[in-house]
Amino acid sequence: MDNGVLTFANRLRGNIFLRYVVVSVGALATDMAVFLALLELGLFSMAASAVGYSVGILTHWFLSSRTVFQDRVSEKGTAARTQQKAMFLASALLGLLMTVAIVGTGAALGIDPRLAKIIAIIISFLLTYALRNIVIFRQAPSV
Repeated sequence: MDNGVLTFANRLRGNIFLRYVVVSVGALATDMAVFLALLELGLFSMAASAVGYSVGILTHWFLSSRTVFQDRVSEKGTAARTQQKAMFLASALLGLLMTVAIVGTGAALGIDPRLAKIIAIIISFLLTYALRNIVIFRQAPSV
């Protein structure tokens, strides 16, 4: 295997932000595929962005809780796990509201909904990463 690929794989394994970026790309691909398909079917751009974002966030929970924050996820069946899921959902809803507002504002201003969606993706990504890394899956204090 190429040394550059191994180096990247090792950096990825040890870097939460890089893992989050990779997971986000996967969730984003799902989000965008649904969004674009719904636009092609004639769905209103704000509704298409909401549905796409929702499907993407489900994908994100499954991927990030298993590959990014796996060492910070509370045990299944505990109140702490339920709280993490609720906070994850709250962060997703905040990102969803931002996404819908940005796409809707863009559409009202005559901006192509795909461009507005890209702007929304960047803003939502930064906000949700900060919330998830610092608040939802915060590192347990060292003893």
